[in-house]
Amino acid sequence: MIFAIGFIGAFLCMELIAWSAHKYLMHGALWSVHRDHHQPTGKFFQKNDWFFLIFAIPSWQCIMLGFIFGSILSIAIGFGIALYGIMYFLFHEVLIHRRFDWLDNAKGNYFDAVKKAHRVHHEKSEKEDGKCFGLLYVPKKYWTE
Repeated sequence: MIFAIGFIGAFLCMELIAWSAHKYLMHGALWSVHRDHHQPTGKFFQKNDWFFLIFAIPSWQCIMLGFIFGSILSIAIGFGIALYGIMYFLFHEVLIHRRFDWLDNAKGNYFDAVKKAHRVHHEKSEKEDGKCFGLLYVPKKYWTE
């Protein structure tokens, strides 16, 4: 039970954490790293790709320390963060930006809403006046447009 609560809780909290990091860090003080995501350079790898470390390192640390100290909750949180990272990669890099062609046939209302919301986010190529900073949670208006 503790594992399930930690795992699901961490996964769900990651959307809020990712939203906050995206809005306040990536479109704030760390814009110089995130800029090439909004103003593509044509290169396969972007400086923006380094942001995965913001989430991968705490995930790894929670899992590792959980095993070292026998903390099921820490392990669960680490795996919840890792699952969010995997989902983020699949949705953002594969489904939306098509950096890989693994999910070319993904269809459905939810996938369409995610893509619409992200398109709105990319309407601005500068750091100011952005919208839709989340990824997996999609505001209702993008489901119906």
